[in-house]
Amino acid sequence: MDHGGERDAPPSLGAGDGAAGRIPLAVVVVDRDGQVSHWSTGARRLFGAAREEAVGRSVLDLLPVSGALPEEDEITPYGAYAAYDGLGPDLESSLDGRLNFPAAGRARLTVPDPDRDRDRVDVLWWAYPLVGPGDERLLVLAADTERLRRSGQDEDMAFERVAPGFALHTDFPGAEELARRLPEILPSMSVDESARIVAQVLELGYPILEFSQNDRVPVTPDWGVARRTERKARRERAAAVAAQGLPLPAELAEDEGEDLEYVAVRERLEFLNEVSGKIGTSLDLSRTIVEVSRAVVPRFTDVAGTYLREQVVAGEGFPDGVPDTTTMWHRVALEHTDEPGRWDDVVPVGEAMPFPAHTPFFQCMTSGEPVLVPRISEEMGHAIASQFEKRDIRPLITGRSMLVVPLKARNVVLGFMILLRHPEREMFNDMDRVTGAELAARAGLVLDNARMYTFQESVAETLQDSMLPHIPPRMAGCDIATRYLPGTLLGRVGGDWFDSVKLPGARTALVVGDVMGHGLNSAAMMGQLRTAVQTMAALDLPPAQLLRNLDDLAQRLGDGYLATCLYAVYDPIESELHLANAGHIPPVLVRAVDARSELLDLPTGAPIGVGGVAFESLRVRVEPGDRLVMCTDGLVEMRGEDIGVGLATLCESAAHPAASMDDACDTIIRALNTRGGRKDDVALLMARLNGIEPEDVAEWRLALDPAEVRRARAAVREQLHDWDLDRLADPAALMVSELVTNALRHSHSRPVQLRLIRGETLLCEVDDDDHTLPTLLGTDPGAETGRGLRVVSTLSREWGTSRTSAGKTVWFELTSRRR
Repeated sequence: MDHGGERDAPPSLGAGDGAAGRIPLAVVVVDRDGQVSHWSTGARRLFGAAREEAVGRSVLDLLPVSGALPEEDEITPYGAYAAYDGLGPDLESSLDGRLNFPAAGRARLTVPDPDRDRDRVDVLWWAYPLVGPGDERLLVLAADTERLRRSGQDEDMAFERVAPGFALHTDFPGAEELARRLPEILPSMSVDESARIVAQVLELGYPILEFSQNDRVPVTPDWGVARRTERKARRERAAAVAAQGLPLPAELAEDEGEDLEYVAVRERLEFLNEVSGKIGTSLDLSRTIVEVSRAVVPRFTDVAGTYLREQVVAGEGFPDGVPDTTTMWHRVALEHTDEPGRWDDVVPVGEAMPFPAHTPFFQCMTSGEPVLVPRISEEMGHAIASQFEKRDIRPLITGRSMLVVPLKARNVVLGFMILLRHPEREMFNDMDRVTGAELAARAGLVLDNARMYTFQESVAETLQDSMLPHIPPRMAGCDIATRYLPGTLLGRVGGDWFDSVKLPGARTALVVGDVMGHGLNSAAMMGQLRTAVQTMAALDLPPAQLLRNLDDLAQRLGDGYLATCLYAVYDPIESELHLANAGHIPPVLVRAVDARSELLDLPTGAPIGVGGVAFESLRVRVEPGDRLVMCTDGLVEMRGEDIGVGLATLCESAAHPAASMDDACDTIIRALNTRGGRKDDVALLMARLNGIEPEDVAEWRLALDPAEVRRARAAVREQLHDWDLDRLADPAALMVSELVTNALRHSHSRPVQLRLIRGETLLCEVDDDDHTLPTLLGTDPGAETGRGLRVVSTLSREWGTSRTSAGKTVWFELTSRRR
């Protein structure tokens, strides 16, 4: 180059396609102990040592000092190449870890190799310190200066004046090619590790060749398209030589081995990509486990056993820290190519067991690294078999090659896979270990996603179950069945609910509601509204008034509180339904006489939370055996379909004969839930209105006279005798005496009413016109009051109080055991 005049263009260094800067590169990775962890094919060519000899050895031993000094003309105008004899302080400092910044230079190395025509090699080198969670400490790129000299187009070009350096990779169009292609020669590393190394190379500085202060060329390795073209030509030459029956030249034999290595790496990558496409198709944990096991058999292994921590299988969290000898591992899957049933009895799926510290399984789970056993010896087979009580597993494992890989996610070991190959199959090797580790890493993430989904789903279901009531199947004068289906797309937690509330006079309040929206906010709002409905129902408010109060409450809670609600009160003595609707879909009434079903035409009303809208109620006569069906719109609505179609299907399926209430609910669910497209959650409540016969009800009006207490006791005894319930006469008469006494004492002007109702239980109610509810007091033996309610609380099956429009009702129940 003439540095005083017009600048010459930099030479073309490529052997294949003539691209500037395309040179053969050696790639060496050094770990934190100063030992070689990766030694590329280019390193083998440049430094003479085979990969098997290099990996695991000290890098300083592999790159020895020459001892010769450079010639004077080998000093460039840009400064001497630091101590050209031997390694030079920069490279030596980089190799032994003294430099924590990128460095570049020239070095002369002694490379004893009988196949070479020289025992020294001059190299340009670039050293990159590496940081991060891996074991890699240093990446070294090196190029043969002699080969650079041969590849120059200008015979007079003094290549000793080429200096290695660094530049931002964004300075050169296409300079990212090294970043794209460096992973191709790092096959023994995972995708994450190679990506981390490439990212640091780009950050620290892209390798370049400097011809002058202004001429710089980005370095690009010559493997790739041009290299593959050269390989193809060599393979054709090799085929021609073989066809003549002649031995292959050394360079062609070496290239054949390199092709085999390239094919092996490519097959590994294709296998990993194929496995990645087969696993993780579902968030169902059980299905994911099966997918992972089947993905590796038989292509990668002959037997694959998958073990997961006990808490992972149960969908629970587990303590931090490394597993120990007490950790229980569940065998969740076993795939093999042996004859069917050979493994089933010895190592059944579903078994849980710990693993002793001396086993390779324990080593894998505690270190989080793969464990390779080339062949399971008889001694190791005996040690493993000792864990299986009364089962001899030795014939199944002895002599096989074994690879144990951890299933990790977020640095936590979720489980591990035991992979076994038949004795006649090639043993697992180091490349298999890397492949297995990468496979397990991908599988671990998929399993962890499924585990987290299962855990969150379990939490959601627990939350939803805690918010939904557990309604007894039988109330006074009616039977009840319910169903709840969580949303299929928008989340497992929703705002749909149902409820039933016991009311005075053997009546039952039936409620179905739907909070608009999904998720935890809707579920929390649902819980508030459901509690409010229960509280107001206990006050025996008329249906329209209850919805009015609920609407007022929703507006006080916030602007976002919107819900629909259907509230019905069933009076089994009067055979009547009293209903009010707040924007909800209408209920279906199925008549017992002719099995005819109809949508009740109720005043619709506005949803709860709109405010300023009046609610109306409707009374409907019913007969014993009629059925009332109430549900949320998620059951009948489907995207793209008129809601009338769903309501018609609801009416039709509700009228279908069924052997039980549960069967009737299932019939409705099957008819409406199999249409597809449902996203919303569903609440369904069905009540069979059995009624209470007049002969099962007895009532008395008691004057405000203390003498009426005696008449009340006598009337109760006589009535229970007529009902063949004499065994209940004494406790019932005693409690009636206490309640009537209290009612007469606190009543103002109206007579006291006493009523007995016979059903699954014996219900006794005492009404008076005082609105003050009695309170169960403490057990002070000297107290003059409160003893009556303590007696009732002790003797009754259940008791309670509620306000009515005219005063209050105090009631108790006794088990009648009527069949």
